[in-house]
Parts: sequence; C-alpha cells; structure tokens
Amino acid sequence: MRQVFALFCGVFMVMALSNAIVPILPAFAEGSALQGAIYAAYFFGALVTVFPAGALSDRFGQRVFIQSGLFLTFVSGIMILVAQSSPIVLAGRLLEGVAAGLFVPAGMSWMNSQKEHARLSGGFMAALNLGLLAGLFGTGWIDRLTGSDLVTLGIWVFTILSLVPLLLSLHVQDVKSEKGGNGLLREEGWRYLWLYVSVTILLGATGVVSSLYPEFSGGAPSLLSLQIGLMHTATMITVYASSQIQLQPVLTIRATGLLMAVSVLSCYLSPIGFLLVGAVAGVAINAQLAFLAETGASQGAVMGLFNVSSYAGMSLLPFIAGILVEYSGNNFLIAFVATSVLCLFVAMTIGRCSCRLKGS
Repeated sequence: MRQVFALFCGVFMVMALSNAIVPILPAFAEGSALQGAIYAAYFFGALVTVFPAGALSDRFGQRVFIQSGLFLTFVSGIMILVAQSSPIVLAGRLLEGVAAGLFVPAGMSWMNSQKEHARLSGGFMAALNLGLLAGLFGTGWIDRLTGSDLVTLGIWVFTILSLVPLLLSLHVQDVKSEKGGNGLLREEGWRYLWLYVSVTILLGATGVVSSLYPEFSGGAPSLLSLQIGLMHTATMITVYASSQIQLQPVLTIRATGLLMAVSVLSCYLSPIGFLLVGAVAGVAINAQLAFLAETGASQGAVMGLFNVSSYAGMSLLPFIAGILVEYSGNNFLIAFVATSVLCLFVAMTIGRCSCRLKGS
C-alpha cells in the first residue's frame, strides 16, 4: 500500500508542478510565441525521455527511474524560480519534462504489472489529472490571495512539496518484465501508426487551448486556472467512467476526433469549451489505452510509445499554434481552426489502424 501511495503522490506532484506555470505564463515571457515555447519545452523534454525510460524499466526495474524523475522535478522547480532570463526558464521547463519522462512510464509500467492493474492504473490516471488540476487552481488562487508581487508562490509551494513523494519512493520495489522492451517497435509499431497519430493530435489539442488561452482571454490567473481546470476535471471523470463501458476502440477514437474538432472551436467562443475538450479527451485516452492493452506487448514499451506520442503533441502543437498567432497579427482564430482540422484528420485516418490485436 505504501508503494501505491508513493506513486499516486508522485504523479500528483509531478503533474501539479508542470501545470503550475500555465496561469502565470505572461509573467515569464512576452508574446505568444515565447510563451508557447516555454509551455512546450516541458513536453519536448518528456518526449525525448519517455520511451527509453519505459523500455529500460522493463529490463532494469522501475525504481531508479521513479526516484530520478522525482529528484529532477524538485531541481527543475528551483531552476524556474531562480531564473533571471527566459532561456533559463526554458531550460528549467525542459528539465521538468525530462523528469516527467522518467517517472510517468516507469510508474505506469509498475501499475500495469500488478495483479489489480486495472484498478491501480485507473487510480494512477486519476491522480495524474488531479495533479494537473491542483497545479492550475493552486497557482491561480494563491496569486489571487497574495497579489502579483508573489506571482511565483504557487510554484514554490509545489516545488517544496515534491520532496514528499521523493522520500516516499524509497519504499518502492522493482517489478521486472519478462518481455523485451523493443518488441513493440519491431513488430507492432508501424501497424498501429495511426493510433499514435491520434494520441499526438487529440492530446496535443488540449495543450493548444491551454497555452493559447492566457494570452487570448487576458484573464486573471485565478479565473484562468478555473477555466482551464474544467478541462482536467472533465478528463478525470470521463477517463474513469468510460473505462466501465466496453467500447470498440477504433470507432470510439473516430468519434472523439469529430467531437474534439467541434470542442476546440467552441473554446474560441466560450471557456465552457474547456469542459467539452476535457470530456472528449478522457474518452479518447481510455480508448487508446484499451487498444494498446490488447496488443499483448511489454507494458513499459507500450506506455513509453503512448507517452512519446502524447508529449509530441503537447510540445509541437502548442508551439506551432503560438507561431501561427504571432505571425498572423494575433489572429487566434486561425490557430483554433488549424487544430480543429487536425482533429478531423484523426477521424479520417484511424480506420487504417490494424484491428488484428493479440487479445481480440
């Protein structure tokens, strides 16, 4: 039980710190392009780390990656807080992403290797989304209570609290996999290419609306945290609720592609759109994980590839969207429309994925 609590607490803190900067992005940089780069740097750091960490955790155990990720999370928070320039903030966010890239696939591999993996993995994903929500709300409301002179206080709080799961992780024991970590890339990777494309685009879309909205709306951090927090709340609910229903993965992903296209555009019209984006994302995540679970591949490698795809979307799409806004004369609509078109692309291409899964 202590091991499970350590990992739940760990993913909560890693995600909370990663999202704590979102409501106060304008305090770290001016302009949508640089803000988009700071937001995306985290996901790029995770992108280049997450598959090697997942695959190696199958062979060498999860503990070293879990503990390294938690330690680097603390270090990255300190870097961001003491930074005197945007390049240092970018470096801190990059390290923050590397830390998450070490922790998340190893933690998911550990959960999926237990006898009660379904219940534990559901709790892990719930804690992940709860952490994202806490990062937004915590920073936003701390800013409201203390004033703009202490705008980084929320990041300080989550940075210090990240030491708690680091100490708890001393109780975590390795669970080694009997399968090799490279089998999925060699045998299954290209067959399921369009599935990973769907992960990149549909989860990347959530990053686009999160990174654009602070500059687009010009709202106070406390209000922004509430608006964007609707998305993570909805995801937390639907990712669990949809796991209780047996849905056909490919058809479900096609439907979420269509719904996400509409939901992204709705964010341009109203912050209620965040609720729709989050709800659709939760169903999509569950369908994508259900698809991958049926491949019978090694858990570390599977989670590594899933996270590579998600972090690719969360790093590239917000960065590209920021550039579109910057070089179109602050025309935010063009970024929302472009993202919506990509979601329609998912609906058109997901059927090309092979349905000949090992478990079906």
